[in-house]
Amino acid sequence: MEKFIVFGKYCDDAINKREPFRKNHLDRLGDLKSRNILITLGPTKCTKYLFGIFNANNENELRQLIEKDIYWKEGIWIDFDIYPWIQAF
Repeated sequence: MEKFIVFGKYCDDAINKREPFRKNHLDRLGDLKSRNILITLGPTKCTKYLFGIFNANNENELRQLIEKDIYWKEGIWIDFDIYPWIQAF
């Protein structure tokens, strides 16, 4: 597996709009973490952007995984970019 960095953007008022979907989202992230797919993920302090580190076989696999998330489907996440990453330390 390779490591990837994900940078993304939240919709306006994401803190309130995410509430009905948050449990589903966090449960799924917990599953991905337990399977060593998700290393870390979270919002910036201003809650406009998201940052994550994932393990995946390739960028396309990770893109599909992100697009299956309830936050993407419901428009809480509105954009993201994926970058292959080399962990130095």
